[in-house]
Amino acid sequence: MILSVSRRTDIPAHYAEWFFNRIRDGFALVRNPMNFHHVSRINITPDAVDGIVFWTKDPTPMLPRLGELARYHYYFQFTLNSYAADVEPGVCSKAGHIIPAFKRLSDMIGPERVIWRYDPILINEKYTSAYHIKYFERLARSLRSYTKKCVFSFIDLYRSTRKDLAELSVHPLVPERKSMLAKSISDIASSYELRLESCAEDIPLEYCGVAHGRCVDADLLGKISGRRIEAKRDKNQRTACGCAESVDIGMYGTCPSGCRYCYANRSMRNVARNVARHDPVLPLLCGEIGPGDSISERKTPPCRRCRQGNIFS
Repeated sequence: MILSVSRRTDIPAHYAEWFFNRIRDGFALVRNPMNFHHVSRINITPDAVDGIVFWTKDPTPMLPRLGELARYHYYFQFTLNSYAADVEPGVCSKAGHIIPAFKRLSDMIGPERVIWRYDPILINEKYTSAYHIKYFERLARSLRSYTKKCVFSFIDLYRSTRKDLAELSVHPLVPERKSMLAKSISDIASSYELRLESCAEDIPLEYCGVAHGRCVDADLLGKISGRRIEAKRDKNQRTACGCAESVDIGMYGTCPSGCRYCYANRSMRNVARNVARHDPVLPLLCGEIGPGDSISERKTPPCRRCRQGNIFS
């Protein structure tokens, strides 16, 4: 299987110790988001995991311990936006902390394994199209030697984010405006020799030089591992999503970063309750197994693997 760590919360930034404890013990317990009392026991030993996709805005807590992942194949989806604290209140200084962390991670594992995410793009009176073009160029110039690819998307209006986005007075984007902004960003990416891909965008952008992306990318993991990995498309994602099937070990409502566009948190009060129940030594990300819970072994047929050359070695 491919392991996703995690679309539901920022495990590298906030729960790195828990994750490495799970690697040490070889399994994690994960509650079903649709059925709280149904808990899966997931085997995450190297023999069971074809590759890991990490999702984060700050991998710093993981960096001193990457050596513990020597038997795993992995890459990072690293979100680095140009927003201030009004949109990303819990994210550290971009210039003082996040950009240096991006570069340090790339120096450690290679630019092919650090995917830059400029995601999602929202437009309001402050964060205009011109603003995004200006700061995307600044970030691209700074990161050009530390990544090979950038993934972007436009804001989606989820029910859980509508209140926050309404307070930010986010403007709806018609396809024509999306295409114009995508073309400007594509031209900048091209000038810095960065491949630009979209994330789950249902409008055609190929003519702008933008490919439809696969954030969980079995082909990339195959290149990293030296094995061809054949994985099915993830049917649980949006129709326009090209991601391969993966198993997520995160939990919704647990990310204290508090980004106001985030679909994974219903309220920061709920996040605070969950964070208070976190213990890094326990197999569940938050809380313990209760009397009404049932645990079952997660059956995950492995992806098909065929030996091939590792293009990064």
